[in-house]
Amino acid sequence: MRVLIIEDEQISAHLLQDILTEEYKEIEVLGKLNSVKGAVDWFHKNEGPDLIFLDIQLSDGLGFDLIKKLDLRTPIIFITAHDQYALKAFKVNSLDYILKPIDRVELNNAIEKYKEWHGKKINYDQSILEELIKNLSKPAFRERFIVKSGQSLGYVQANDILYAFAEEGLVFLITKDGKKHNIDHKLEELQHMLNPKDFFRVNRKFILNVRAIKKIHTWFNSRLKVDLVLGENNEVIVSRERVTDFKKWLGQ
Repeated sequence: MRVLIIEDEQISAHLLQDILTEEYKEIEVLGKLNSVKGAVDWFHKNEGPDLIFLDIQLSDGLGFDLIKKLDLRTPIIFITAHDQYALKAFKVNSLDYILKPIDRVELNNAIEKYKEWHGKKINYDQSILEELIKNLSKPAFRERFIVKSGQSLGYVQANDILYAFAEEGLVFLITKDGKKHNIDHKLEELQHMLNPKDFFRVNRKFILNVRAIKKIHTWFNSRLKVDLVLGENNEVIVSRERVTDFKKWLGQ
């Protein structure tokens, strides 16, 4: 069975590949792609796989965009962190869907379903697909994030995050219980994954949830100093060029 993984979270992609190769000796993972563009280029150069694992939200678009661009008829198991998207994806006659963080039992069930469906022609309803693309083109934000702890993986809910910061090439989340979590995303990526209603990037190294703010002080050179409610960083400086937008964000 030739499988292609299209997933923009490296941790999820590696975990998925590891489970597939450990559990199913007959599976060959042809590649791990992280974007619509990369996937389109791959399909133009390679013979199609037997099965695709496709993230609904990729770094440069939606997994549904890929189906439309290539007129795919290959069986697809969608990957999503959003329950409501999973239900919509299922209506597109996908083979199945699995939720992040990836669960072995759920994945195994999806594989078994594929085996039952093997050889059946998959017909996608184009009108439903177009409606999905229209609806999902609206901004959507992550509800949870995979985090690393040594050799283990876990996840945190987005609404539990107080702030995120970059340190020595790594990005960490501080949650409302005061715990520190390593995440496999750059701060620039994280900035677009979090709801701007609740989160604001105050400088090159910090993204704050409004609930993380304890007190705000005027600071020299037209900047602001923010006292945080908890965590290893007691205070953060709002860069001068972001002060005006920061005030607007606070008052929205």
